[in-house]
Amino acid sequence: MADEGNVISDLNLGNGADTGPSAGIISQYIKDLSVENPNAPQCFQWQEQPQIDVQFNIGARAIESDVHEVELKITCASKTSEGTAFVVDLSYCALVGMQNLDEGQSHAFLFAEAPRILFPFARRVIADAVRDAGFAPLMLEPIDFNGLYVQQLQAQAQQQADAEQGEPAGNA
Repeated sequence: MADEGNVISDLNLGNGADTGPSAGIISQYIKDLSVENPNAPQCFQWQEQPQIDVQFNIGARAIESDVHEVELKITCASKTSEGTAFVVDLSYCALVGMQNLDEGQSHAFLFAEAPRILFPFARRVIADAVRDAGFAPLMLEPIDFNGLYVQQLQAQAQQQADAEQGEPAGNA
């Protein structure tokens, strides 16, 4: 049996400084929410299946050296040939704390991981807003933010390679 009395002496306690990488959500909030129902009450009588258009954008900005605001902006619109049934614009944000991360890790957390964490909460806000506008709740499909982030990095690398070779961007 191991000598359990020396467990503390075996730990690397360091100087008490927190030097390990860390990142996390400090708080989340709705920064802006707009719900439009421009053709009510007529739109409740429309029989045509609506086309749902969902657009999203991710932004991040530094608040302090170790704190950033990540903004997940989602716009959802329901339209038919008769007109627009509803439009929901949501800016769902979080304050993100990060320490001891290199630039690549910070960027990946801000533009891939933080939006992945925020999305379920933003999805609920949109579902509730659409329901409160008089329609069936709009349940957005999950989004692979990490996959989209990797695709965006690959596209940027390809554009940079094309620019270095003297080719116009987009021509392969």
